[in-house]
Amino acid sequence: MKSSLLSLCRPTLLMWMGFLLRCADASVNTEIQTGPLYRAEGSRLSISCNVSGFKSEETPKIFDFRVTKPSRPNELNIISSGDKDFSYSIYLDRVRDGDISVKYVDPNSAIFEIESLLKDDGGEYDCTVRDTEHGYHGTYNAKIVVYVIDNSLSVSSSDPTSLSYDEGDALTLTCQASSNTIQHTHLSVAWYLRKDGEDAARPIISLDRFFTLIPGPGFEQRYVEGAVRLDKLGEATYILKMAQLELSDQGQIFCGAEEWIQDPDRSWYMMTRKDAKESTLTVKAREVSETSSLVVKMTSKQTTLQEGEELLLSSSIDSQNLEGKFFSVAWLWNGIELVRIGPTGIVSVTPEYSERGRQGELRATRTGNRNYQFVMKPVKTMDEGQYVFRAWTEERGDDGAFKQGTAQDSDPLSVKISSTESELSVRMQDVPPTITQRDRLRLVCNVGGFKGQLSVTWKRKLTAKQIALFNIIVSLSQGGVMETAADFTSRNVRVMRPTDDSFVLELDDVIPSDSGVYRCTVTEWEPSGKSHSREQSANVTVIPIDSLVKVSLRSRTNIVTVGDNVELMCQVKGPSVLKHLIWTKQNNNSTLNNIVTLSSDGSVSWSGDQHHYQVKVDNQNNAVMYYLKIVGASRREAGIYQCMVSVFLENAFKKLPESNHLRVMVQNPVSTLALSSEPSISQIINSDVHINCRVTSKPSQSSQYAVTWLHQHDAANKTILSSDRKAVETLGSQTEQSFRQRVIMKRTNGPTFELTIRQARISDRGSYFCEVVEWLQDPRGDWYPLPGKSVITKLTVIEPANDLTVERNEQQLTISEGNEVELECIMTSGAPAFFYKVIWFYAPPSFLSMNASLVELDQTGLLVYPENQALQSLQGRLRLSRPSQKNFYLKIQTAHETDSGTYWCQVEQYQLDNEGQWKQKASESSGPVTLAVNVADSKLSIEKTEDKMNISAAEDMTIPCNIAQHTSSESQFQVTWFWQKDAETEQRPIFTAYRNSTFKGGHENVRFSHPLPHQFTLTILNTGPKDSGLYFCEVEEWLHSLTQGWRRAVVKKSGNLNVTVLSEGRVKSLPESDCMSGTLIVTLVVVTIILLFIILTLVLVMCRNKASNKAAPSLWTEQHPLSDKTAEI
Repeated sequence: MKSSLLSLCRPTLLMWMGFLLRCADASVNTEIQTGPLYRAEGSRLSISCNVSGFKSEETPKIFDFRVTKPSRPNELNIISSGDKDFSYSIYLDRVRDGDISVKYVDPNSAIFEIESLLKDDGGEYDCTVRDTEHGYHGTYNAKIVVYVIDNSLSVSSSDPTSLSYDEGDALTLTCQASSNTIQHTHLSVAWYLRKDGEDAARPIISLDRFFTLIPGPGFEQRYVEGAVRLDKLGEATYILKMAQLELSDQGQIFCGAEEWIQDPDRSWYMMTRKDAKESTLTVKAREVSETSSLVVKMTSKQTTLQEGEELLLSSSIDSQNLEGKFFSVAWLWNGIELVRIGPTGIVSVTPEYSERGRQGELRATRTGNRNYQFVMKPVKTMDEGQYVFRAWTEERGDDGAFKQGTAQDSDPLSVKISSTESELSVRMQDVPPTITQRDRLRLVCNVGGFKGQLSVTWKRKLTAKQIALFNIIVSLSQGGVMETAADFTSRNVRVMRPTDDSFVLELDDVIPSDSGVYRCTVTEWEPSGKSHSREQSANVTVIPIDSLVKVSLRSRTNIVTVGDNVELMCQVKGPSVLKHLIWTKQNNNSTLNNIVTLSSDGSVSWSGDQHHYQVKVDNQNNAVMYYLKIVGASRREAGIYQCMVSVFLENAFKKLPESNHLRVMVQNPVSTLALSSEPSISQIINSDVHINCRVTSKPSQSSQYAVTWLHQHDAANKTILSSDRKAVETLGSQTEQSFRQRVIMKRTNGPTFELTIRQARISDRGSYFCEVVEWLQDPRGDWYPLPGKSVITKLTVIEPANDLTVERNEQQLTISEGNEVELECIMTSGAPAFFYKVIWFYAPPSFLSMNASLVELDQTGLLVYPENQALQSLQGRLRLSRPSQKNFYLKIQTAHETDSGTYWCQVEQYQLDNEGQWKQKASESSGPVTLAVNVADSKLSIEKTEDKMNISAAEDMTIPCNIAQHTSSESQFQVTWFWQKDAETEQRPIFTAYRNSTFKGGHENVRFSHPLPHQFTLTILNTGPKDSGLYFCEVEEWLHSLTQGWRRAVVKKSGNLNVTVLSEGRVKSLPESDCMSGTLIVTLVVVTIILLFIILTLVLVMCRNKASNKAAPSLWTEQHPLSDKTAEI
């Protein structure tokens, strides 16, 4: 039995070795793009998967896509390229709607796509290729991790939805674009123009993800000339400037932003895109003519003025063919343009002077073909400086656009302006040097010494060093009318006069760009129309909120044991503002991953498995405390934590400084593992050795154990085998092949680990180490090991004495063919530590010298049937068994007659030497067993009663044929009836019923009947005198032989039936003497019949007494109630 188990190990090991060798040469290879991938919610996901190595490269492969989500460890079927019923129900609707699809690139490549990602779509995606060639040779699947993050891209514009400009005017538009993604992403921003009648928008200019400006098609030349620009201010503001609008610029104009992320394969992927609202831009055409060189002049009658007087500048241009040309002119003060007249005669005032232009203080007119006039009244002391008149030709192209010629400037004209006598004074009171972003700016301007009506204008420029003009914010006329500059119409700004001598400017929700120099200009108006102005300036600095907000992260303890809770506290100090906080974690050498996002509106968005985290927010004085609690920490929660805060300011997310890093370390619990084992074991060679390694400590509910057995012999340690926590065993690579085939490990309750060494050899002695590692399961379901423990057992192998004897008694066995017979081969002595081989021999009768081996069971348990064509049938019916170590049995099933002969066994004794080679120790043969297989003899018996029958003509005659005894229930019979006429010797067959139910002979008046299994009758209908004669039946019994098939065993004949058929009408009128003679004859016949009946009765009585109360059945009269079935022909 032990040898049998060993024999099963060898082919199993060979099979696994072959499988491993084949896997080492795997040819099929499945690849998927490098991960992990980060994609925004609502964006498109595309995963490519390709396979190589199949024999058929042109046959489309079947790609199956599955996903394992962080919160659900089981794989979910998404879609298959070859199985429409593959998808689970949660994905079925999305597959049908086309939101999820898989498309072939070629027969060996496919692309999996999700058109619009859901937050729950994050997880580990698996691409598996089905093995259609039934070889399973290589790698058939590949995996990639996908994270779905919040779509935080924000794009907006505060520009009006309807814009109207003249051809050649300048256009300035502003766009805010930002993202609150913690991953390293780049934004690309572009301005687009959708012309009237076109569906697709064309880019005007874009700032790509690498911060490179790229002009759109058709705008390249204007970009080179500086007429089209895209400027970035701060973190989120993008400004489009077009110096001179053209008629082709008309249409829908808007800005759009794209968020890009770099994948691990170094390629860039656009995660999401958003557009701001569109503005309708209308550009009005102007009529212009050719241009040429010109002469420019400017004069003034009075260049020294007092405040409040009028400045009049007369300008002129001169050029050949002046009437057929178009010009643009402009007046500049200290290099700054004040006002211009375009080629179509439209006057445009610089935004800084737009307020004075609306009030009529600044005018520009064309007084003739050559002459222009600039008027400023009243002038102010700040208007003092150098004035220049500039002119240039304008050439109009075929498309209606103007092309500017070379500008010509007049000689500069210096203007002096002195202040008039006035007691007006202006002083700014309590100016705050700094103000926090989003607070209210309040400036007070006190006025003294005035007599007339007052007006006030509040202005601002960015810095005190800036040469540019102040920009008007808001003004309050002497009539109490407040006008706000265009740049501040969307801001909450106002000017008030709470008292006669004070003016107040209030600006809500200030932003850092509101920093600068603020000027209060107060003008006193006299009844005569004259005015006197005084002004006062002050510096105001707006402090950004992000510079005031401080973020810090801490924890009461950051070193915990698996299963403990950890609480992280993120404190945000600073002004009260809507905050957007993200908890992040970074593992060693990995990217930063979101845990949860707490939005300013109170919503909570989880980015992964939320079951092990809890969040809480606590509002405190001048601070907000954010708590992140790790419930049941595991190794997955170990890492570096951060909290990131951003605020939504100026229509964009602004990231605040990150918190400090806080490393959370999760340690394993202390191991309490304890082991025990027998210190030493002695065992006889070739017997099985059992070494037990017991765990005596109390295991936890989730404990699993990994075991490694090592053998120390001659100061060298070798790993025998190891079993992981799932009981998957691995044989040691350094152990000899012969030893690896003899070791088995078994786990039992306790737990106990039993190492069994089959057929121990001398070389197996030494010390055996049992090393056990306890594995525990953390709250996330992950397994982790504790430090291992080991115990030692010393093994001693003893070699026993050698002996072998086999019973030699001669035996003779006789059986019938078809039965079974079992032959014995018994060892009377023999050490159990040895191994035994048994060979059964056979010799046919009377030819002992022609013996041959039938079957062999070698010492390893391998069963072999030597090839012998003559004995192939016998070998197929042999069954060899070994119920005990010393008993060998050979069973012959369904014995044939040809199996007769002489059988004996030969037992050989073997032992393994130190090199693992088999060495024969002894050999003995048993006594011969003579077997005779006999074929069964026939026992057929037919009723043989002799009888007579007289019948009249035309009557029916029945001839029975009954079988009294047969050999076997499987016997088959052939019955033939014969007829012999009176005074003739020839016996004629009249009817034959064959054993295969076919018939032969007979006439139309013959009927065959088989009423019972062993009763046959033949009926002759409508008999006549010609049918008289002697009748009998003959029965052949056929028996089946395993060697010869069906054979006729015996033929038996029944008794004779003498039949006389009397003819009709034979009786006629006779003389009286004849009548008397007839009467005597009749009387004699009757007496004779009576005497025969009496004699027959006596004979029957005597036969019953001699037959031991069981009389033989009558051939003619006795019925056998064996079956009610009757077959008739």
